[in-house]
Amino acid sequence: MPSTTLVSTADLSLHLSDPDWAIVDCRFTLTETERGRRDYRQAHISGALYAHVDEDLAGTVVRGKTGRHPLPDVDVMAGRLSRWGIHSSVQVVAYDDTGGSMAARLWWLLRWLGHDAVAVLDGGFPKWQREGRAARGGVESRSPRTFVPNVRAAMAVHTPDVLAALEDARLRLLDSRTADRYRGENETIDPVAGHIPGAISAPYPDNLDADGTFKSQAELRARFQALLGDAPAERAVFYCGSGVTAAHNVLAMKHAGLGEARLYAGSWSEWIADPARPIRTGEE
Repeated sequence: MPSTTLVSTADLSLHLSDPDWAIVDCRFTLTETERGRRDYRQAHISGALYAHVDEDLAGTVVRGKTGRHPLPDVDVMAGRLSRWGIHSSVQVVAYDDTGGSMAARLWWLLRWLGHDAVAVLDGGFPKWQREGRAARGGVESRSPRTFVPNVRAAMAVHTPDVLAALEDARLRLLDSRTADRYRGENETIDPVAGHIPGAISAPYPDNLDADGTFKSQAELRARFQALLGDAPAERAVFYCGSGVTAAHNVLAMKHAGLGEARLYAGSWSEWIADPARPIRTGEE
C-alpha cells in the first residue's frame, strides 16, 4: 500500500536504494532562500534530490496579481517531475527541517497533479540525523521517467472563489499563519498586515509536538473538529502567506482521517495585491 500522508524514518530507511521510491529534500527559508540548497549539498538523506520552493515548487510571480508562490504551470511541473524520475508507480517522500512546513507543498502539488503515492517524512531531517541514519553530501540525480498529470482542479481555491464565499456561512476559511500574523502583529513578510474577513486562526505549528513530529491522529482529529464544527472537509479552505505552509494543515487534516480540505493557493500575499479587497486585524 502506498504512503499517502506521513511516513516514518524507520520505513523510509528500508527503501533508500529502491528505484521506485523518490526522496525529495525541500528545506527552505524565506529569509535566506539559498540556505536549504546549501545545507542539502552539505548533508542530506542518501539518494535525495533537492527541490527549491521558489524555483521548483512555484510558478512565475506577477506583481500586483499573484501571491509570492503561485501554482506552477502544469506542463512545466510535469516535466520537472519527469526529470526527477517520478511517475505513477513511484512512491515520493518529501522532507525538510521545519516539521514538514515546506515538504507539505510538494505533497500537495503532487496530489493536485493526480499523484497519490506521496508522503511527508514525519520528523524530517532533524529526526533522521538524531537517529544516526544514512546521509551524505553532494548532488543526486535519478533516471528520468514520464510523469503524466491529471489535475484535480477542485483542490485549489482562487481569489474570485474566496470573494464570492465571504458571505457564505457554510465555508470555513482558516488562516494557517501564526496567531500574531493573523491578528496583524509582527508582520515582517508581507506589506499589509491582517487577515481575510471571517477567517479563523489555525496556526499550522499546532499540528506538531515539541520534537517536530506530528501529533497523534486522535489529537489532530480533535483539533480540526473544534475548528470546523459540523463543516465537512470539502467546505474547509486553508490559506497562509503564499500557499506553502497552509498545505501543512491540509496534510494534517487528511492524516487525521477527516478528508481533504482545499487550499487557497494565492493566499494572503495574493489577497492584498488588490487594495480594494477587505482585510481585518485583531481577533475576528
